[in-house]
Amino acid sequence: MILRLSALSFRTKINCGIVLIVGLIAIPLAYLTWRAAAESLQAETRKRGLVLSENLAMRVSDPMLSMDLLRLKNMVDELDKVDDISYAFILDRQGSVLVHTFTGGFPVELLDVNAPQGDKPTIRLLDTGREFIDDFAAPVVIVGTPFGTARIGLSRTKAEAAADRLALMIVFYSAAAMVAALAPSTLFARRVTERINRLKRHAEEVVKGNLDPRAGPPALRPCSAILDCDKKLCPAYGDKARRCWLTASPDQRGDGPESCRDCPVYREQKGDEIQDLAETFDVMAVSLKTHLDELRRAERVLSRQERLLRTILDATPDFVCLVDENSKYLAVNRAYATFVGQPSGTIVGSTDREIYPEDEGPDMHEENRRVLDAGRPSDREVSLRRPGGPLWLHIVRVPVTDPAGRVIGLLRTARDVTQLKQFQEQLIQSQKMESIGKLAGGVAHEINTPLGVILGYSQLLQEDVPAGSQIRADLQTIEKQAKVCRKIVADLLGFSRQAESAKIEMCFNNSLMEAISLVRHALSLDKIAIVTNLDERMPIIYGDPEKLKQVWINLLSNARDAMAGRGGTVLVRSRLFAEDQKVTAWFADTGPGISPENQSRIFDPFFTTKPVGQGTGLGLSVSFGIINDHGGAIRVETPAPDGFFDAHLTGGEDTPGTVFIVDLPLDHEETLGGPRPADPTEA
Repeated sequence: MILRLSALSFRTKINCGIVLIVGLIAIPLAYLTWRAAAESLQAETRKRGLVLSENLAMRVSDPMLSMDLLRLKNMVDELDKVDDISYAFILDRQGSVLVHTFTGGFPVELLDVNAPQGDKPTIRLLDTGREFIDDFAAPVVIVGTPFGTARIGLSRTKAEAAADRLALMIVFYSAAAMVAALAPSTLFARRVTERINRLKRHAEEVVKGNLDPRAGPPALRPCSAILDCDKKLCPAYGDKARRCWLTASPDQRGDGPESCRDCPVYREQKGDEIQDLAETFDVMAVSLKTHLDELRRAERVLSRQERLLRTILDATPDFVCLVDENSKYLAVNRAYATFVGQPSGTIVGSTDREIYPEDEGPDMHEENRRVLDAGRPSDREVSLRRPGGPLWLHIVRVPVTDPAGRVIGLLRTARDVTQLKQFQEQLIQSQKMESIGKLAGGVAHEINTPLGVILGYSQLLQEDVPAGSQIRADLQTIEKQAKVCRKIVADLLGFSRQAESAKIEMCFNNSLMEAISLVRHALSLDKIAIVTNLDERMPIIYGDPEKLKQVWINLLSNARDAMAGRGGTVLVRSRLFAEDQKVTAWFADTGPGISPENQSRIFDPFFTTKPVGQGTGLGLSVSFGIINDHGGAIRVETPAPDGFFDAHLTGGEDTPGTVFIVDLPLDHEETLGGPRPADPTEA
């Protein structure tokens, strides 16, 4: 029932409310009026009955003395003609009925139901079964002596019927008033609901986002009295000052809607509560529009700043992340997501325990917790184990606080300093090697003199002893070992770069072929073939032929040692890159290759994988120094690139192999024509 009533329109509710109010007023009023009228009629009836009975008692005194029954009969018959008098009769002193108005015989039971009390009349209410009758008994007194009784019966039912008729009239007029009230109530409800519906439509426009009153629903009310608005309908419902300002001509406008409030025409306009509500709603809409415009502008600025900040953060190679007070990720940049190997959406909401391995996550989490609890920045370097080797990170943690100074999170940036660490290690190693080189150079110079003496005397003594003797064999051993020491001293001098270089113009290919011719026979004894593929343009370089020959021999010797006991092929290539002003040589073998952990150390002095007594560990380091002294570069690739070896060179076997690549600058700009040759190491 309540839901049905709530579903009614507001206009119907107003009409029903007015009818209900009129009905609630009319019905109690009719009842109270009826009760008052009934009681008033009863009182008047009693007064009238007393007057009639006393009057009858006074009038019948003379006829009773003379026993003029006809006259008595005429008196009671006159009363019987009155509509509400049911009966009338006269009793003598002995209680006998002298005259009465009953037509069907006198009811004897009336004789004893009522009697006067002394000289005062009495009233009794009688119920005949058909109606209620007020019975009045007035004493007939003659000269102070009771002489009889005059009895009159007035019908109370007829009096109440008159009161009922009055009540019906009141109800009828009340109903007529209710019907008559429907017309003005309907008009009133229509006016009210129309204004509310206009406000509703305006609210709907606001909900749709149309907060500009000039773009709102058309014509809501005339405003011809507001300044000079050409008697047009206002484009908005509500604030009169704003409507006045919107519709006024430019020269009549003030600085804003508030300026119209000083207008006398505006001050004359009065509004009711709905008008005030509409004006307040319009002011709210304008304020809301202003605030929304400011919010949109702020949103655009924030979005632009967010995109700029996101671009900056994504462009930086540092690993940047923001975590909350529970160490959960709030935001990360692209570099950090790439570093942990997960998308940003997966990282946000997680913790370090979920992102990092089990042996790293708890430490990262605890460090975050210490910074959050202490509220002080942290700056440290940590090492993380990764498949390619240790990864060094320089991590900075800065607490983030709210305006009250409470720590609500922290900003963490991490920078990969692995390469810097490697550079530092290389620098330290270089400094060590420089010290070793200086020491080795000094030692070599000091040893050269006694070695020359030992070698010279051993050779001289061999001439003084017979051939085939044990002493000569011992002297030959001394000579051989002295030459080995001289070779080591020469390598030490080369490593320390204290030996002078004699650079001249030389043919690069000729230098390669001279070294190949020197070692070809020795390699063939180990079943190792040398295959050459040299550039036919015979590039000219500026260098020391002997030192470069030493480099080529070292590389070929290393290739032989790598394939010792198994045989194989050594491929030597050369190419001229005139545009890059360099010449390149490749020394490739079909050996087992170099393990990854040794690749970064092969050019270190005294590093060797050969057994004791078979290598000094200075060959590649000396070669590195010679090439570097010539302004070139040497590097290694292992395994060899796919397709580097032809199938007939390896016998169809899939061998890892190792390739040493040497780049040397040209002495002058080559003007040889032709396209740029392809790099054999490029896949």
